[in-house]
Amino acid sequence: MPMSNSEKKARIAVTMPRFSRYGGAESFAWRLSEALAARGHDVDFICGRCETEPPAGVNPVVVGRFGGTRLIKTLWFALMCDRMQRRGNYDFVFGMANTMNQDILRIGGGPISVFWQLSKQAWPEGFARSFKMFRRRLAPVNWLIHWLDDVRMKRTPRIVAVSHFVRDLIVRAHPHLKTDDIEVVYNRPDLSRFSPPSDEERQALRESANIGPDEVVIGTAATNFALKGVRHLIATLARLPENYVLHVAGGRKPDKYLRQARELGVEHRVRFLGKVEDMPSFYRRTDIFILATFYDACSNAVLEALACGCRVTSSALNGSTFFLPEDRVFPDPSDVPHMADMLLRLAQEPRPEPFAWPDDMAIGIEPYIAMIEKSILK
Repeated sequence: MPMSNSEKKARIAVTMPRFSRYGGAESFAWRLSEALAARGHDVDFICGRCETEPPAGVNPVVVGRFGGTRLIKTLWFALMCDRMQRRGNYDFVFGMANTMNQDILRIGGGPISVFWQLSKQAWPEGFARSFKMFRRRLAPVNWLIHWLDDVRMKRTPRIVAVSHFVRDLIVRAHPHLKTDDIEVVYNRPDLSRFSPPSDEERQALRESANIGPDEVVIGTAATNFALKGVRHLIATLARLPENYVLHVAGGRKPDKYLRQARELGVEHRVRFLGKVEDMPSFYRRTDIFILATFYDACSNAVLEALACGCRVTSSALNGSTFFLPEDRVFPDPSDVPHMADMLLRLAQEPRPEPFAWPDDMAIGIEPYIAMIEKSILK
């Protein structure tokens, strides 16, 4: 609701490289800025580029993407955010990027050093993995991110992680911090968009997507196919009955995964859908959503699939498994036989009841609004 006249109207900046509604963190930032503006605050969104129509009352401050390399672009954004913050004379700055100064920093990813250590298992052992690690260490932008991560952890007075998983990884990478220094607020999907379908709606969606009546649709979402375990999911599909199909939302250039599917004789059962604008419909026509990720701070896709009434399973290397029963969490995303058994079992279970979000957890946008307004009123 809008603020009353007795409450303080503030100038607030939200910082993030992309102002967009596509992507979990981007969608969250858009909705947070919308909510703050709706409460009567003056909201600037400092970004490198603006890719969407801003909400009412939100002013995009576009600093551009100067430079031809990620190193220069990352440094440019960090420096320009600092400059715009000084110019804007803001009462409060909410940071969601590799920026040096903010009042609250929301960590939606995790320390780059721990990410490297955990995610390397996503690439095949041998040359592919060694070359990936070599390229990571060779890239100057990664060392800049290391430095910015250290700076922001030391300078930011209030740090919020999107899961207990991320909180524990931050403490592991930054020993000067303790778990009590970091608050946890989980994501919650936009429930006005993500909700279970009626039987009629689900049937219509499946027919429009040319899904056969006997097909069991396994869905996953992946921008980075390697990191999200698509290679292992295709191998898993080869162990499942012919009526099981895999639909992959997101990502580009799936050629090598299609070659793998062809070699395993399951190419006709795999669909790479590319960028999917209507993700609610994707989940609503899916039977089982699986995320075989090697690293995910708190997968929005898992939470969205739960909200849409999917049967959901995920690897343990994902912060949003906090909301899944233990028997739907598998420890190793490369354990193909285990995943095949899991999917066979889930396919026999009835579609779940609407997911009930816990009342005793900080979830969604409201806790951030409370934090910001409490700080402003001090």
